[in-house]
Amino acid sequence: MKLTALIVEDEPLAARRLADMLARQPEPVQVIGTAEAVSQAVQLLETGPAPDVLFLDIHLADGLSFEIFEQTQVRCPVIFTTAYDQYALQAFKVNSVDYLLKPIDEEELTAAVMKLRERLPMPTATAPPPAFDSALLAQLVQLMQQSAPPAASYKTQFVVRVGEHLKVVPLDQIAYFFSLEKATFLQTTEGRKFVVDYTMDQLEGLLDPRRFFRLNRAYLAQQSAIQDIIHYTNSRLQTVLKPTAPDAQVLVSREKVNVFKSWLDR
Repeated sequence: MKLTALIVEDEPLAARRLADMLARQPEPVQVIGTAEAVSQAVQLLETGPAPDVLFLDIHLADGLSFEIFEQTQVRCPVIFTTAYDQYALQAFKVNSVDYLLKPIDEEELTAAVMKLRERLPMPTATAPPPAFDSALLAQLVQLMQQSAPPAASYKTQFVVRVGEHLKVVPLDQIAYFFSLEKATFLQTTEGRKFVVDYTMDQLEGLLDPRRFFRLNRAYLAQQSAIQDIIHYTNSRLQTVLKPTAPDAQVLVSREKVNVFKSWLDR
């Protein structure tokens, strides 16, 4: 049986990577749609072809993905893709809700798809699949958010190379990370920059989200490095970083403005 999937992920690069991995499965999974926000996902679920499985990031550009279940019925299995660590996600495992940690490992994805195939009932014309248990999901999301992961679950320092030497940069000395010409850089509060062996997607999962925010695809900043915020065109925001960023304008993407304001106003 050929499976079809809907990917709900607010990082286009991560969505494309997952789609490529699904296409490389021993029995390829066909991606019939992608969405970056709750509203887009609801529209696809209500108007598009019904998928066999929903790959769902927990935090989306316009809110928590749980809102999807409040706005429409989801009648297919769900596999969450998230940067939360395993400690916080134990409740998901106990309640048999599948999840994949970012960055997604291809072997773990294959195992999840195989398990999904074993669980899927044979479709019948008179018995549609049951709706997803949104009440259970609400309890799990609430429990996950209340679970404080151990301090060691997020990185506290980075090791960078300086010539033939290695240098340890504590988190408090990091202003922001940025990507430029296919490389990722660490920018210190003292104005130095170093290449790091992580993608921006990987860094987003390794850093404490209470301290760092992904402003756009190219910038991930510590709150203390955001010196000013200016209203920009088309409902976007411009941030002024310290030290000065390589790009003349570091904008918060329109889809993330409300999430960014909530992050600041805690």
